Amino acid sequence: MCGIVALFSNDEQISESSLKLGMDSLKHRGPDGQKFWISPDRRVALGHTRLSIIDINHGEQPIANQDKTLHIIVNGEFYDFERIQDDLRRWGYKLKTNSDSEIALHLYNEFGTQCLHHLRGQFAFVIWDERNELIFSARDRFGIKPLYYSNYQNTLYIVSEIKALLAAGVPASWNHQAFWQSEHGIWDSHLTMFTNIYQIPPGNFLIASRSGIQLQCYWDFDYPLIDDSSSNNTSSDYIEQLRYTLDEAVKLRLRADVPVGCYLSGGLDSSTVLGIAAKYSNKPIQAFTVAFDDEAYNEESLARETATYTGTDLDVILITQSDLAEHFADSIWHSEKIAIDASVTAHYLLSKSAKDAGYKVVLTGDGSDEIFGGYVHFRQDMLLYNQQNQDPESVKVLLEELKLKNQISGGFLMAESHSHKICQTVQRLLGFVPSWMQAFAEGHLNFLPFYSPELVANFAKKDVYRIFFNQIDVQRQLLGREPVHQSLYLWSKIVLPNHILRTFADGAEMAHSIEGRLPFLDHKVVELVRNIPVSMKIRGQTEKYVLREAAKPFITEKIYKRQKHPFLTPPSTFKPNEPLQELVQDTLRSSEMSDIPFYNHTAIINLLDKLPNMDESKRSSMDVALMKMLSAYFLQQRFGLV
Repeated sequence: MCGIVALFSNDEQISESSLKLGMDSLKHRGPDGQKFWISPDRRVALGHTRLSIIDINHGEQPIANQDKTLHIIVNGEFYDFERIQDDLRRWGYKLKTNSDSEIALHLYNEFGTQCLHHLRGQFAFVIWDERNELIFSARDRFGIKPLYYSNYQNTLYIVSEIKALLAAGVPASWNHQAFWQSEHGIWDSHLTMFTNIYQIPPGNFLIASRSGIQLQCYWDFDYPLIDDSSSNNTSSDYIEQLRYTLDEAVKLRLRADVPVGCYLSGGLDSSTVLGIAAKYSNKPIQAFTVAFDDEAYNEESLARETATYTGTDLDVILITQSDLAEHFADSIWHSEKIAIDASVTAHYLLSKSAKDAGYKVVLTGDGSDEIFGGYVHFRQDMLLYNQQNQDPESVKVLLEELKLKNQISGGFLMAESHSHKICQTVQRLLGFVPSWMQAFAEGHLNFLPFYSPELVANFAKKDVYRIFFNQIDVQRQLLGREPVHQSLYLWSKIVLPNHILRTFADGAEMAHSIEGRLPFLDHKVVELVRNIPVSMKIRGQTEKYVLREAAKPFITEKIYKRQKHPFLTPPSTFKPNEPLQELVQDTLRSSEMSDIPFYNHTAIINLLDKLPNMDESKRSSMDVALMKMLSAYFLQQRFGLV
C-alpha cells in the first residue's frame, strides 16, 4: 500500500510546496520513497509515497505510458496481475516495471473506465489522461482503500487520507450533518466528518475535467431476488465452490516480494485464512494476536490452539488499559473518524508489533461477517423476518436464547425492541427495519441528553434515513430480496467501509506501514457468496454455516463449533482506576471539551459522576458514548477543527 496525492487546477498554477506537504503527511503509508510529477503547464500534479512490496527495485510511481500522455499513481494491490501482464505484452505493450500497479495504466488505455472490470484487488488510483484532459480516479468495490477529494479554490484535490488535504491547504471544520447522521449509525457514502471533504464511495469512480466532476457507480452487490431459482446447486456444490474460490483468493494474496504474515484471533474468519495460507507456505507463517487481561474478551488460548494446528509461529501482544490510554489519541488521528470503542487502538498496537517484527504484509479475516451474516443482529433478522411459518412463541424463545448467548455484543448490536416509530422511513421503504439499524437508533435516543441544545435544534427534524436512502437504488438493490440480504447490503454500504475498513483496518494498519490483505473481500468470493441461499449462511442458531463447512479441513474442531464473538476491547468503565478510564474522566471533564460544538458538557460531567453507581450492563453501554466523545475530542485537538 502507498499514499497518493493528486491536484488538478482549473486556473492557477499548482503549488509544488502544497503537493509536497500533502505527500509528507502520508509518509506512514509509504516510508520507502517519494516521487511526484507536475505537468508542463503546472495545472496537474501527482504525488506518491511508496510502500515497496512488489517489484521493490523498479516500481516507483508515478508511472507514465510510452508517449507520456497517461500518468498513474496507485494505492493498493491488483491480484493475478502476472496474467494481465502477459496479455498486455501480447497486445504490444512494453512494460516499464514488473509491478502490479502498471497494469491499470495500460488497461485504461485499452478500455477507458471499463478497465475496472478487469481489475481484481483492493485499490485507489488516479490517472491523468492528457489527450482527453481529464482525471480518472477509482476506488475498489468494497472501500478497502480510502479515497478522499475536495474542490477548494478552483483546485481538485484527491488523496489517500484527509490529513493530506489539510496539509495541502484545505481548511478543517466539522461537518455537523455528518456527525448527526453518524450518531444514528448512518455513515454517508459521500460525506466525512469534515466540511467540503468527501469520499469517493466504494465501487465508484470519479471523472474530472474543466467542465466539472462526475461520480459513477461501476459495481454493486446485486443480491438475487427471492423468487430467482435459476441455480440447481446443492449444499455440497456451494460448499465446494466456496472452498475453491476462497482458496484461490488466499493464494493470490500470498504473492509478494516481502514476507507475508497473518493476523489471528480466536474466530472462524482469521483461522480459516491462516489454515488455507499455511498449506501454501514451505515454512511456518508468522501470526500475530492480541491478548487482554479480561477473560471475557481474551482469545489467546484459542489463537494458540490454531497456531499449533497450522504449524504457525505466534506472536502474542498483551494489551493493557494503560496501553490503550497511551495510544488512543494517535490511533484516532490515523483513523480520522469517531470510534465506538478502543478496538481501533488495539488493532493499531497489533500492527505496530507486526511492523516491529519486520513485516509489511498481513492477511486478515476482515469482511467475512459482512458477506456471510456473522454478526448477532443478522441472526436476529433471520428469526424476525425469515420465519418460514415458525411458531411465534418458538421465535420468541430463540430470540431470548440469542440474547443470552451474546451479552457482550448484544448491548449495542442487537435491537431491544421492534417498534418502528424511530425508523419509520426504513419501515415504509423496506417493510421492515434491519435489527442493527434499530439498535443504533435506540442507542442514539439514549445519548440524546448528551448533545448540545443547538445541535438538537438544528437537526432533530431532519430525517437521516431519508437523506441516506435517497442515495440508494432501493428498487434494484433491495426490494424483492431476502430481508437478511437487504440487511447485509445496507451494513456493507454503511458500516463496512466507514468503520471496519477505514477505522479498524486501513487506518490502524497503515499507521505502521502495514498492508492488510482481505481474501474474504475478493470480489469473486463475494459474487459467489451473494448467490448462496440465506439459509446456508444462517442455519438455525449457527451463523456462517457454509463457511464453516468449507473451512472444516483447515480449522480446529473448537473453532468450527464456536459462535461469532466480535473483536472488542474490555470497556474502560469496568476498571475505573486504570489509565483508560482516567483518561476519559480527565479529558471529558476538561474545559477544552466544552469547545466541541456537539455536546452538553454539563450533562457529560453528570454522567461521569454517576458511573460508579451504575450496574455493569449500564456502564458497558455508556462506554460506547464515552469512547465517541473521547475520539471527537482528539479529532478536534489533532486536526484543529472548528
